[in-house]
Amino acid sequence: MQMRQVSVLGSCGAFPEPGRACSGFAVDWDGYRLVLDLGYATLPRLLAHWPDGAIDAVVITHEHPDHCIDLHGLFRMRFYGDTGVPKLPLYCPPGVLDRIGGLEPDVDLHAVFDVHPLPGSYRLGPFDLTGLSLPHYVLNAGIRLEAGGIALAYSGDTGPTPVLAELGRGVDLFIVEATDRDGETSRPTRNLLTSAEAGYWASRAGARRLMLTHFWPGNDRGASVAAAQLAFGGIVLAAEEELKVPIGAPDR
Repeated sequence: MQMRQVSVLGSCGAFPEPGRACSGFAVDWDGYRLVLDLGYATLPRLLAHWPDGAIDAVVITHEHPDHCIDLHGLFRMRFYGDTGVPKLPLYCPPGVLDRIGGLEPDVDLHAVFDVHPLPGSYRLGPFDLTGLSLPHYVLNAGIRLEAGGIALAYSGDTGPTPVLAELGRGVDLFIVEATDRDGETSRPTRNLLTSAEAGYWASRAGARRLMLTHFWPGNDRGASVAAAQLAFGGIVLAAEEELKVPIGAPDR
């Protein structure tokens, strides 16, 4: 049975609010299972979504723990529990392994993960993956996935940059961080976005739909959506834990 959807595992930036989790998304594509980021508290939600724990690939945008820390839990689950299974393809910037490796200095992460560096381009099951470098405090790879004439993209964390328009060019769904941290627009070096900027770059990209994510804890998400809508002519969604968004399906 055909299923093509993105499920929100977590939507908070920095640290999770009560009942929520940090950055993470599960992508179902006709039986192929792909994970985008695994921040704080995402692993239990991932296992609730796929109770058998069977995953085809994991993609991590950057090494900050609100995007990668539950990769450590996934490593332990497979290392200690799922012995004998094939290595799990992991696509990530090098700093991710450094962070997670610091938690497991006596164990080789390559015993579980088949690691492929980002930025870069790869073929993953049905997907052509393109990882583009975006401005952040550390190396961050924005992710574009294309399959069957349909594309989706995810910014990870980023400051304003024309590369966002390239990353999200014509996608069905553009998942863009909208941190809206106080004072962000006055910082001399920009490493995060506002909701209005997320809307602007999604509009520049010609994306069909925009999903805002990486909300700073305590922010008014309705206000974030309203700010993005002023700059973006398409549908604007707020990432909410357990939200499932069809990919390439007509609007209802």
